[in-house]
Amino acid sequence: MTQFVNSTFADGVGRIVLDRPEKRNALTRAFIEQLLAAVETLRANDELRLLVLSSTGPVFCAGMDLGEMRERAASDQPQEEWSEDSRILTELFSTLYQLPVPTLAVVQGPAIAGGMGLVLACDLVLASEQAVFALPEPVRGITAAIVTPLLIHRVGVGPATQLLLSGTRWSADRAMTAGLCLDVAIADNLATRATQAEKDILQGAQSALAITKRHIATCAGEMGADELVAKLKASTTISAEARQTADAQEGLDAFLEKRKPNWQV
Repeated sequence: MTQFVNSTFADGVGRIVLDRPEKRNALTRAFIEQLLAAVETLRANDELRLLVLSSTGPVFCAGMDLGEMRERAASDQPQEEWSEDSRILTELFSTLYQLPVPTLAVVQGPAIAGGMGLVLACDLVLASEQAVFALPEPVRGITAAIVTPLLIHRVGVGPATQLLLSGTRWSADRAMTAGLCLDVAIADNLATRATQAEKDILQGAQSALAITKRHIATCAGEMGADELVAKLKASTTISAEARQTADAQEGLDAFLEKRKPNWQV
């Protein structure tokens, strides 16, 4: 099986690198399974103090592989296939979000759709000035259902609504203003800034960081950790259902054929 994920551990830091640059790090089911396995392996390490998520190539992650989604539509049981894709993506986001140690996403380029979901599942986000964030699912006839609870949790209903309904692309600076990013660095300084962020986090005691992370979730207002995970799981069904509409098929076809979609009225 092709390996899409590189995972290492040293000095308390677990590193997971998305490594499918030739496909803009687009997520297939196999890719998601490998990511989930890497997260779970690091979580089982008692010496883990910080997890850093990054990727290779100019794009952080373009979201779900739309070619594979198109193949699902042509399968004998598309609804079952879409449900499984949604289930495993939800499990990945939930597992990453619930890690007891701090998580840092280092975003060097565009984080789109499910790729933005990966970012939102992390506690802290450091972005290059070349990073952009977008949820273009409605333009493709589908919905960013699974990403929605995480987005609202991180930036609030107003900014989330703009992204979800308008297809707006946020620059790294706009994302920082909304509270999504902790900092923005020029591309050449991203690695140096990430190293400093790691050092800052690792100054804290492992137990204190874990307790603090739990307390943040408890104090998160109307949507604490348990409710957020419940909403993620409920979104699995919505995500799968949205993919079986005629508009979803047209949106995927139009995107892959590089033309404007012809929506039903």
